[in-house]
Amino acid sequence: MFLEDIIQFCGQLLGVEETFPFDEKTLVWKVMNKMFCVGDVENFHSITVKCQPDRALLLREEHPQIGPGYHMNNKHWITINLDGMDQPLVFELIQNSYQLVVQKLPVKQKEQLKELTI
Repeated sequence: MFLEDIIQFCGQLLGVEETFPFDEKTLVWKVMNKMFCVGDVENFHSITVKCQPDRALLLREEHPQIGPGYHMNNKHWITINLDGMDQPLVFELIQNSYQLVVQKLPVKQKEQLKELTI
């Protein structure tokens, strides 16, 4: 899986922006200024996404390419080594991360996000 595929997929999600808040190589995808996906554009072999704690544990058991979130809260984030991963699963995990962030947004920001569809 290539960086371009992830960029295209994330770019199709409502209200998403690509940022480099940490340095010039760490790409962070945000919705309403909240992170939901992180990747290194210079050495793009993995991404880190939010995940429900119980599901994160199951995914780590089922897939050797999935581990605790690198430099993140290991209870709520997972890192996915993209080598050998099923693309639909990766996209589903990105979508899930996006939804987790959107669900936690304040009502006002949810309303602002909905307005972007008009």
